[in-house]
Amino acid sequence: MKELTIIDQHKTTNNSKFSSFVSDEVLDYCSKFVDCFSETTLVLSTTTPFNITNHFGDIDAFVNLKRVNDIRFINKFFEAVNKKLQNGDIFIGNVESFSQRRARKKINNYPVLREIYFGMEFIFLRVFPKLWGLKKIYFFITRGRNRLLSKAETLGRLVSCGFEIIDHKAINGYTYFVSKKTREPYYDMNPSYGPLYKMPRLGKNGKIIGVYKLRTMHPYAEYLHDYVLKMNGYADSGKPANDFRLTPYAKFIRRFWIDELPQLLNVLKGEMKLVGIRPVGKRYFQDIPKDLQELRLTQKPGCIPPYVALNRKSSLEEVQQAERDYLEEKLKHPYTTDIKYFFKALWNIIVKRKRSA
Repeated sequence: MKELTIIDQHKTTNNSKFSSFVSDEVLDYCSKFVDCFSETTLVLSTTTPFNITNHFGDIDAFVNLKRVNDIRFINKFFEAVNKKLQNGDIFIGNVESFSQRRARKKINNYPVLREIYFGMEFIFLRVFPKLWGLKKIYFFITRGRNRLLSKAETLGRLVSCGFEIIDHKAINGYTYFVSKKTREPYYDMNPSYGPLYKMPRLGKNGKIIGVYKLRTMHPYAEYLHDYVLKMNGYADSGKPANDFRLTPYAKFIRRFWIDELPQLLNVLKGEMKLVGIRPVGKRYFQDIPKDLQELRLTQKPGCIPPYVALNRKSSLEEVQQAERDYLEEKLKHPYTTDIKYFFKALWNIIVKRKRSA
């Protein structure tokens, strides 16, 4: 073990210090990115922004040894760190994810009891904080401590608060993250958090529309799209590969298009059609060939994509070629193409059991 001087909010005043210990592995990991013993590196074990904003002196790095799970107002804490640092400065912290929490619980050794326990824990620690009324009960009892958090939500919150994710690593049952300040926080007051949310997508003529969808990703996952692509690129399905933003039940819901049923609201609002190109975000749109981009902007997006109607594979190339074939046919036969593709899609889904990737 290596000795490291830190300030603990519960044991010291603002200017006093005491000796604490961190494992060699944690210290070695942090030391790859910052000089932990430098006077310009602030090392704390705190859950309140006060100890950050009231620290005297300039710093170019901040290391927080207290886990994010115990921070009452996570975004406000990250925003306080952002304000203390300059662009390019480093922020290191840690979080205990769902799977890491589950692994350390002794009840995990008892198959039936563990499912009951973790189910009740999930409802109280994960569902209650999201529901009006129950949210107040949750925070009154817990004071915001020991919160259930996913790795994706924590990293997504960081990005929304003005940081770029540099690296993350599991050490001693926690996920340590290294981030760099790159801009001011977004101060996003309406992040994707509940079970039903709206995704900003490109509609006809490039207009941004809010596409309704049932959640299959962890909260704040939309902020990690570039990071996941940078780490893993695209899979054969045309979606980000090894996407840790997905929830455990995502595969089943997506396979049967259950998550896309709320898009019927977009159809009623006149923003989408029953049949048409998939609604995509700006980041994905940039990777589409230019000729297909131009064709896409001439039409409203649809709930049922062309590759389903044409019974094509869900690979990136097949999906884009199916969209090109559909759009070219739509220009030639504007009134009958959608009807034709709708019934072909129904046949493939019901008879040929076509499923989503």
